[in-house]
Amino acid sequence: MLAFAQFISAIDYNIVYVALPEIGREVGFDAHSLQWVVSGYAVAYGGFLLLGGRAADLLGRRRSFTTALVLYGLASLVGGLVTEPGLLVAARAVQGLGGALLLPATLSLIGTSFTEGAERNRALAIWGGAGAVGLALGSLLGGVLTNYLGWESVFYVNVPLALGAAAAALAIIPKDAPRERGRTFDLTGALTATIGFTALVFGVVQGPEAGWTSAETITALLGGVLFIGLFLLVESRTAHPLMPLHLFRNRSLVAAMGVTFVFMGTFGAQYYFFTVYLQNVHGYSALATGLAFIPSALVGMIATKLSERLLDKAGARTTIITGFLVGAAGMTSLAAGMSADGGYPALLPGIVLLSVGQGLGWTAMFAAAGTGVDAKHQGIASAMASTTQQIGSAVGLAVLVAIANSGTHTTTGPDLVPGLRTAGFTAAALTLLGIVIAAALRTSKTVAPKDATPQKSEDRVAA
Repeated sequence: MLAFAQFISAIDYNIVYVALPEIGREVGFDAHSLQWVVSGYAVAYGGFLLLGGRAADLLGRRRSFTTALVLYGLASLVGGLVTEPGLLVAARAVQGLGGALLLPATLSLIGTSFTEGAERNRALAIWGGAGAVGLALGSLLGGVLTNYLGWESVFYVNVPLALGAAAAALAIIPKDAPRERGRTFDLTGALTATIGFTALVFGVVQGPEAGWTSAETITALLGGVLFIGLFLLVESRTAHPLMPLHLFRNRSLVAAMGVTFVFMGTFGAQYYFFTVYLQNVHGYSALATGLAFIPSALVGMIATKLSERLLDKAGARTTIITGFLVGAAGMTSLAAGMSADGGYPALLPGIVLLSVGQGLGWTAMFAAAGTGVDAKHQGIASAMASTTQQIGSAVGLAVLVAIANSGTHTTTGPDLVPGLRTAGFTAAALTLLGIVIAAALRTSKTVAPKDATPQKSEDRVAA
């Protein structure tokens, strides 16, 4: 059930990318505003993750899980019905809110239902593998649906999946335990964190289009930093913080937060550049682009299984470093394979290496984020790692797009190739930062946290 939720989220990630050109033409987006079909989701998702994580811990993981799926399904329905750019972006933002509730709830259910170590690693590998399958089907479905049924269908397909999963979850996932008395919801912390991270992500996303020195970009970035600082001040003084600051004493969690930031800023941006290269340089159709993504996702699914085995034998540090090294080689090969007259086979070695690295790193970095974290804080810990992941995605894409577009005054044709290659080589170099951060992880095998209460095998799911 938890893997299926990741499957739904992954489908939506790629399905919208492939449909973007038709959405722009049919709905009336211009070249500058089209990015907000993606960015509207990213801003809301990144801004509300901490709130979603704490909601899972305090209000109940199953409640958060099912509420998120319902919200996701209804927003997808609205997204397919609207015909105005502003309304479509608003629907995507609500989808982002659903995603911000869903991911922490899913990861905290994994963290509290499976014993830390081999059992949890296996669960995370299955969860990550489902995401890889979703990416493959998302690309393919995006191409097929857009080609034959129109862009609206890429939103409608989420509706039965999300609402059906919400109904099934009520029967499959045990009921939430009664709320623990004495733990209150930190409303001030929730407001300052949501405003701060939303503004920060907005500023980073808007910077390349509006200009880094524009009033709206500077206001958003400074406002984000100000509210995040205020949020940390509130957290240091409240009795029941949204994000307990003592979690920063967990070296594994802090390192995982840094790793997720670099991972999404480098690995995550490759989907965008791969799509631009295929469609804008070589004129691939939506369907052909979807088919081109399949090897990447299938190799990534296999790599998540390899990640589970490597985690058990060598630990998170070795697994993450291996993933970054292989991924860096893949980015370098992929960038080198791009040319004005090159074919798809020249890209395959880079695609395979990149996907292996991605599969290895994805499972391991979330395993590291939950290591040594008490069960009652699993939701907020996963949200902390996911927040840095989303900020890294926004920052990395903004920086790499600026590099790719430097000196280029066209959106199509072979003149895009030099910039795309430079962006790929830059991303490969930046993965070295992730390796340095991962080196801070402990080498010892994961053990249960000292303050965790051992559970009987029959009680673990009910937890």
